[in-house]
Amino acid sequence: MTDRRDFLKTMAAMTAAISVPSLLHGQSAAQDRLGEILPTRLLGKTGQQVSMLGVGGYHIGWTSERDAQEVIETALEGGVRFFDTAEQYGPGTSEERYGKYLTPKYRDLVFLMTKTLARTAKEAQQHLEDSLRRLNTDYLDLWQIHSLTTPADADERLSNGVLEVLLKAKEKGQVRQIGFTGHQNPFAHRRMLEQTQGNNPFDTVQMPVNVLDQSYFSFTQEVMPLLLENNIGVLAMKSLADGRFFATKERANWKTDDPVIPNYLSIKEALHFVWSLPVSSLITGAEKASYIQEKIDLAKSFVKLSDTERLALIDKVSNKAQDGSIEYFKQKPV
Repeated sequence: MTDRRDFLKTMAAMTAAISVPSLLHGQSAAQDRLGEILPTRLLGKTGQQVSMLGVGGYHIGWTSERDAQEVIETALEGGVRFFDTAEQYGPGTSEERYGKYLTPKYRDLVFLMTKTLARTAKEAQQHLEDSLRRLNTDYLDLWQIHSLTTPADADERLSNGVLEVLLKAKEKGQVRQIGFTGHQNPFAHRRMLEQTQGNNPFDTVQMPVNVLDQSYFSFTQEVMPLLLENNIGVLAMKSLADGRFFATKERANWKTDDPVIPNYLSIKEALHFVWSLPVSSLITGAEKASYIQEKIDLAKSFVKLSDTERLALIDKVSNKAQDGSIEYFKQKPV
């Protein structure tokens, strides 16, 4: 308990260092031509400020086109300026919808990120060209190597020259920042960081961050300290365990009589827990405008949880974490 308490205290101190004062703290929030922007946070060593909430692109790719448009417009109106997607979402549909409803009018206002599943340099180069075309833009704010699965996967992508393609794209101005993602195995993330520690090329890392993660095969404990040590921006995903915090999940065979929300904590507590850690942006999927509006309202109401409050939430759900059924996306080695 003492070690965990010290760990969370360190994480909380780092959160204060990356946060920018806003109306939540009695000061004026930033604005642009669309209105007030959600509170922003520093994105690692980039010096870039990004909204504390981001729209996940996976849902933009599978929901109806009308709902996708409404999600994008509601997010913009609510002050969200971070938009995530990937070439595989749809596939291509999510990027195309951003290229239709986001970039034509709002490219100058938003931080736009996409990702590549490429296993080879040739494939990565093709993905870049296709993504730029679909997104209707000539540059990306962030391009990430997507969905690392194992340490061997990290090794393979590096040996096949995928990182070199990202670095060249950055040098040419097609990409401003680079990073990598994954939700299966924190040791895949560690391997990628260890293999590149000599030149520290990555600006961001995207990974699961939620209250259950603390107790099961934890990205927060295994990866986040390395990111902070190297001043790499943390992008949080799976903050509600891909919907499995709830009793049922749409588009999936998931049902439970003992859901994390509301039986153990509220959605507000779940998201405020994540924002109380040193994450630059919490990326959330939303297939309906009402879902993203709910997250916008929670971001506006955010007040950092104390060490005691965070530990209490972890203890409440620690037993729910142990069998791995809720964080099903993690592939823990036997």
